[in-house]
Amino acid sequence: MTHQEEISVRTSGHGEMHDITSQVAAVVERSGIQTGLVHIFNLGSTATVGTIEYEPGLERDYPEMLDRLIPASRHYGHEQAWHDGNGHSHLQASLAGPSLTVPVRQGRPALGPWQQVFHLECDVKARNRIILVTVQGE
Repeated sequence: MTHQEEISVRTSGHGEMHDITSQVAAVVERSGIQTGLVHIFNLGSTATVGTIEYEPGLERDYPEMLDRLIPASRHYGHEQAWHDGNGHSHLQASLAGPSLTVPVRQGRPALGPWQQVFHLECDVKARNRIILVTVQGE
């Protein structure tokens, strides 16, 4: 069996992180699937999803780490072609990845006690994000 829903997230711009764990869990619950997988996919090339211990320190540290690894720069090929200020946004989102798959066990995402699902905005402007959540199993 397969069940699919969208989650909407409104962001204010680069580095903003949202805990979407409860929204993902609600989709899994509505699916009725007890054992399987939940796949979480950000539609768009300048944001990412993943897992982290969602707390203020890491909420700050994770985007800062990406900024140190791939800082804003006018020297990226994307910047030279489009001049839109978000070449680093595309690279950060590509490095971290647009999707995450989590096992479903006993009708719930199988996450550790300090593990939450997050969405991180890498783009330089506010965005309305759509995250596609697909649950498969039995």
